[in-house]
Amino acid sequence: MIKNVKKLSKKQRPVNLDLQTIRFPVTAIASILHRASGVITFVSLGILLWLLGLSLSSPEGFVQAAAVMDSFIVKFIVWGILTALAYHICGGIRHMLMDFGYIEESFAAGSRTAYVSFAITVVLSILAGVLVW
Repeated sequence: MIKNVKKLSKKQRPVNLDLQTIRFPVTAIASILHRASGVITFVSLGILLWLLGLSLSSPEGFVQAAAVMDSFIVKFIVWGILTALAYHICGGIRHMLMDFGYIEESFAAGSRTAYVSFAITVVLSILAGVLVW
C-alpha cells in the first residue's frame, strides 16, 4: 500500500526541465547577480592587488603597470571588475537597508529596490567606463 502511494505521488508532481520556460522574479535575478558579483570581486582582488603592487614597486614597475593598462582587453576586464564591484556594493546596501528595517521586507519593496539597484549600477558602470577609458 505504501509503495503505491509513493509511486503515485512521484507521478503527480509537475516536472519542468525546460529552463527557457522558467521565469525568475526580479528579486531572484538580483540575488543571483549579487552572489556572482561577489565571486567576481573576490577573484579579481588578486589581480588588482598584483597590479597595485607592481605599480608601487618602483618607477619601472609603474611604467610596466601602465603598459599593461594600455591594452583594450585589460581595460575591458577592469571595467567589468568595477561594474561587478559597483553592483555588489549596491546590492549589499539594499540588503543592509532591509535588514535594518528601513525598507519593508515584501515582494513589492524587494522588486522596487532591485530595479533601483540595477539603475544605480548602470550609472556607476558608465562612470567606471569613463574612468577606465
